[in-house]
Amino acid sequence: MAKRRLVAIALLMLGGCGIAYQSPKVNPLLDSGAKVRVLEITPESVMVANRSSYVPKQLPEVFFATAGVGGTPRGTGAVPEPVVDFQNKPGTLQTRVPPAVPETPYSIGVGDVLLLATPQTGNTVEQLTGLLAASNARQGYTVQDDGAIAIPNVGRVQVLGLTLEEAENRLFQRLVENQIDPTFSLEVAEFNSKKVSIGGAVGQPTVAPITLTPLYLDAALAAAGGITAEDLDYASVRIYRNGSLYQIPLRDLYSNSRLEKIQLIDGDAVFVDTSYELDLARAYFEEQIRLAEFKQNARIAALDELQAEVNIRNRTLTEARENYMTRLELNSVERDYVYLTGEVDNQTRYPLPFGQSATLADALYSNGGVPTETGNVSEIYVLRSSPDPREFGALTAWQLDGRNATNFLLSTRFELRPNDVIFVAEQPVTKWGRVISQITPSLITSAANAASR
Repeated sequence: MAKRRLVAIALLMLGGCGIAYQSPKVNPLLDSGAKVRVLEITPESVMVANRSSYVPKQLPEVFFATAGVGGTPRGTGAVPEPVVDFQNKPGTLQTRVPPAVPETPYSIGVGDVLLLATPQTGNTVEQLTGLLAASNARQGYTVQDDGAIAIPNVGRVQVLGLTLEEAENRLFQRLVENQIDPTFSLEVAEFNSKKVSIGGAVGQPTVAPITLTPLYLDAALAAAGGITAEDLDYASVRIYRNGSLYQIPLRDLYSNSRLEKIQLIDGDAVFVDTSYELDLARAYFEEQIRLAEFKQNARIAALDELQAEVNIRNRTLTEARENYMTRLELNSVERDYVYLTGEVDNQTRYPLPFGQSATLADALYSNGGVPTETGNVSEIYVLRSSPDPREFGALTAWQLDGRNATNFLLSTRFELRPNDVIFVAEQPVTKWGRVISQITPSLITSAANAASR
């Protein structure tokens, strides 16, 4: 009799298991009477689903700003003309030649202007007719006091002291790092960092730049309009270099071609003197030394000012970014979310990323994927309603059948939209197991009560 009662109780509880355990599922008919359209996720349906318009939210501009400071190097004006002072003529002049310098590739310095040429874009007609101006694809950048050039979308690139080839390699790496087409050419458009001053008995005192090709004494004198001294017996070319004074009589210079090919270096001062005493040359060189010191001090001050401004901008950008991240942690920033429910490791909401779209695979596998022991991989749904609240009944359930593992490739192409709901159904055996787990305690209690009677 007790066994019959126990069986009857068990049958009664099994018959009412629908009340004991309710599991969510996708019902083609809502309680409101509206229908749910279930569409299988296929390559064609993915294209249809991705057509819905969506603009991802963007990070504030402060995350894309850099602390670079524009501007050009500071100068001190033109070189003053030397004072002419005639002295007594000597008997003979001695020749003192500066030591030879090794020929090295040109190194980029502060004030140089680098020309960056990138491929032009345009239609075939424009390219054939030459309507695109070269300036559209050629941009000059001045090497600033901190030794860098500032390139839009790339940032500051340090080029001070590099050869042209080394600068191209460094710029190539920075373009690749920023995912920019690294097709370009680089050249020096203006040579402003290395100079030689020429004064005295010349046609026009000047400052000659040192370029990619070495600057020799004869070329420097020609750039100053040539020598105007009439008396060759007591005229000489004096070269001031690194604190030492060298002298070449004009007759020796004209009679020895090797002297004309003395290579000049940055900071040299060349003075054509028509007197024996060194007072005039010394005054000229002292003037050049003071001018160089003044320029150096001015550049140091400008560099300190530049560094201070960069530091201030860095602190401002860092503070703004930290404030935004704090607001993000406190959920005070408007975000777009997708919701995960059903048989997933953790029922939660997945924030859509800034600046780009997210896919079904991104959301699923950011949450541990689908538990294969309990989740029904044949019923993975993306529930999407119409953005119009008056059309709530217009609900589409995009179904991914994961029994064929190749279909998971489609999940990497299915783009999510704000307020999508990702639902994973449970396996039938999982539902049955949960029913048993709920009724087993009741069966044990009922059997115990029946046995006690």
